[in-house]
Parts: sequence; C-alpha cells; structure tokens
Amino acid sequence: MKVVLINGSPRSDGNTARALAEMCRVFEKNGVETRMFKVGAKDIRGCVGCGNCASLGKCVYDDVVNEISAELRDADGLVVGTPVYYASPNGTILSLLDRLFFSAHYSMAMKVGAAVAVARRAGTTASFDVLNKYFTISGMPVASSTYWNDAFGGSPGEAELDVEGMQTMVNLAENITFLMKSIALGKKEYGIPKNDKRFMNFIRPEEGAKAVKAVQAVKSVKDQAVRKIFRKGAKGDTAPESEADNKAETEEQS
Repeated sequence: MKVVLINGSPRSDGNTARALAEMCRVFEKNGVETRMFKVGAKDIRGCVGCGNCASLGKCVYDDVVNEISAELRDADGLVVGTPVYYASPNGTILSLLDRLFFSAHYSMAMKVGAAVAVARRAGTTASFDVLNKYFTISGMPVASSTYWNDAFGGSPGEAELDVEGMQTMVNLAENITFLMKSIALGKKEYGIPKNDKRFMNFIRPEEGAKAVKAVQAVKSVKDQAVRKIFRKGAKGDTAPESEADNKAETEEQS
C-alpha cells in the first residue's frame, strides 16, 4: 500500500504539515508507504487548456506536477492538505490539482482520496468541499473521519493543541488504510467497475436555433400578458375591454 500526500502550505513546518504528519505516523504504523510533496512555496502555474497533455501523456509544463503524477500512478491513495485562504484552498494547490487531474494519462478510479483543510478560525468546510470535487469527478472513493477533515491553529504548531482535530487525522488515516486494503481485495475478487463516459454540453449547436425560438416565444407571451395587465390597470379592474383592446390583443396573438 502506498499513499501520496501533498502539502499546499508555504510553511514547511506549519499547521498543515502537523496535521499531515499525524496521518503519516498512522500510515507507517500500518505498514503503508508514504511520499510527501511540499509544494506551497513552489512557483506552480495554472492550467492553460492547451490540450498537449493528451498527446504527451503529461503536462507540457514539466515541473513538480509531472513528478507527483508519476508517483501517484502506482499509489493506492492521495491526501491533499491545504491552508485556508479567504475561505478557500490556496492558489498554489488549486493550480497544481487542475493540472494534475487534467493531464494524468491514467485512471484514478478506485484510488482513495482525502482532503485536509487547516485554518486559524473558519473556511475549512468550504475548502474541504472544493478539494473533494477533484476526487468525485475521477471515480475516487472519498475517505471520511469522525468529523470533517480539518484542524485549527494560527501560529505554527498550534494545530497540535487541537486535540479533536489531531484525533480526526488519526481516524482519517486509519479509514484510508482500511479502504485501500478493502479495495485491493475487491479488485482481486471482482475487478474494477467499468464506467462509460458520455459528454454533452448544456447548449448543443444543432439545438441552438430551436432554443432561441423557444425563448422568443416565451418572451412574446409574457410581453402580451404584461401589456394586458397595464391596459386593465389604466381603466380600472372592473372596466370592460373595448373592441379596440380586443382587436389589438388579437393582432398581437396573430
């Protein structure tokens, strides 16, 4: 069993590092190999959508993203840790993950994924949600713990005083280990599920003209109803409609 851990914090020994280190102790106790990548202080550019990874089998920008991808290929699990910046994962980890998940030329299905967010005060659950989306679009079972996977601390080392947060990390690592071993047994017995993919844009070009006509028709009906209400309002609710009004309405509907 092997787990890749990514620390998105620029502080190599900060609170995110302390949370991930707590997990590593559990992995090592269970005989799980770990590989830690500290990327927070690295200059990692975002994905530019060039599509060259489809032919290269890796990202066109040959940096730590490709290094992590090569390591993750044969791993059984991935843990992503981030500090919270403005109630979101920091920009470095998001740039890395966009490129990592888009450029990987292998399936990540059935690799166990887990997100860890660390903050001084708030924003961990929002960050947790963002990171989990990388796993759930890739067929990766998401590991949970006995609380949301977060820890709290401002100054470096304060997260270790978060007793519940550290216990959450321990339980998370135990659950990841269990899931990886269970999936390995399942692969031997049943193999990996075959999932087909179908792609469809919300707006399809061939349906564009029909969609425009439908919108225009609805707008026309609404406009007629609004004009009718204004005419009635100008005359009073009980005033009967004149022949001119009825004729105008008939012309509008024709």
